[in-house]
Amino acid sequence: MNLKQRLNQPQVLLAPGVYDAFSALIAEQAGFEALYLSGASIAYTLLGRSDIGLTTATEVANTLAHITDRVRTPVIVDADTGFGNALNTQRTVRDFERAGAAMIQLEDQTFPKRCGHLDGKGVVDVAEMEGKLRAALDARHSSDTLILARTDAVAVEGFEAALERAERYLACGVDALFIEAVRTPEQMNIACQQFAQRIPMLANMVEGGKTPVQSADALGQRGYKIVIFPGGTARAVAHTLQGYYASLHQHQTTLPWQNQMLDFDSLNAVIGTPELLAHGKQYES
Repeated sequence: MNLKQRLNQPQVLLAPGVYDAFSALIAEQAGFEALYLSGASIAYTLLGRSDIGLTTATEVANTLAHITDRVRTPVIVDADTGFGNALNTQRTVRDFERAGAAMIQLEDQTFPKRCGHLDGKGVVDVAEMEGKLRAALDARHSSDTLILARTDAVAVEGFEAALERAERYLACGVDALFIEAVRTPEQMNIACQQFAQRIPMLANMVEGGKTPVQSADALGQRGYKIVIFPGGTARAVAHTLQGYYASLHQHQTTLPWQNQMLDFDSLNAVIGTPELLAHGKQYES
């Protein structure tokens, strides 16, 4: 079942954030039906930097290609602003589709963008974003490659303006909508009442962000079809690494930490080393 078919099912779709093939593989093994390749998490892990528009389209496409080469689970990919104007957006869509994206997210922030839950954002003119969305839809090779339109207008122009933008983006023919950083459960309900019967809506759960964190089931009951926890993976990994490195520095050995980590054979089992080596034997003379 591809992502387009899955979104026609009644159940809410929970997609955890991933940032490389390793995290994607472990998420797939946990049983998720879709993955979310977070632009912020690529910035965190690849660059050790904040989500303020420093990553490039090529870096995201390369990361995506590594993931889709390793897992079969559909990947929703964060394409930020399309990395430029309408023509840049078309190249981004073609590159990401070729790299295996199931859904490509485009937002209406000015460039350089920043995390949707950071202050100080700007948004482009509505007509400019409409042009980029039409360009994205024209650029995709297959209608099974879905286009997700995100608006960041709540923080800049207010909630009502964000709803108006979402209506105009819907009219462009996009496949899903994402109103970023809604502030209250009441705003969630209003957005879902206006759109959820017409198009899949995405809810973004950011620990410590602007939007109240809820479960996927609760959000599905409100009307959302897709729920992402994009940065939770990187935050969990950062917390674990802080503990691991502090322990190693203090004790000069991993022995006190070994009940909280995989050993050599266990890690090889996770990444499929025995199967890979067995597969390679068929090519030996």
